[in-house]
Amino acid sequence: MTHFLTKACFAAVLALCSIPATISTAAAAGPQTNFVVEAQYHRPIYGCSPVQAVRKAHYLGLRDVRIARMSPRVVVVAGRDRRGWDRITFANVRGCPLIRR
Repeated sequence: MTHFLTKACFAAVLALCSIPATISTAAAAGPQTNFVVEAQYHRPIYGCSPVQAVRKAHYLGLRDVRIARMSPRVVVVAGRDRRGWDRITFANVRGCPLIRR
């Protein structure tokens, strides 16, 4: 029984002592501190930009090129060629490699 009371008192003291410590650290991180950290460690995005996909499709012979669909994996571009409407699918990674025409 004494071990139970000792453990319960120790847990209560530990809980009471930890409350002021969590409040002070939470108050120290303001919105400006968070912005500085995000701006400092921001990595550039190396995906396939829509402008690059449209430019590549134009070089491949499409006219009136526009983005049909964009997802985290692919960029689908639609336009007209000599035979009519056509679609080109690029991978959404650096360099926009051609997947399907």
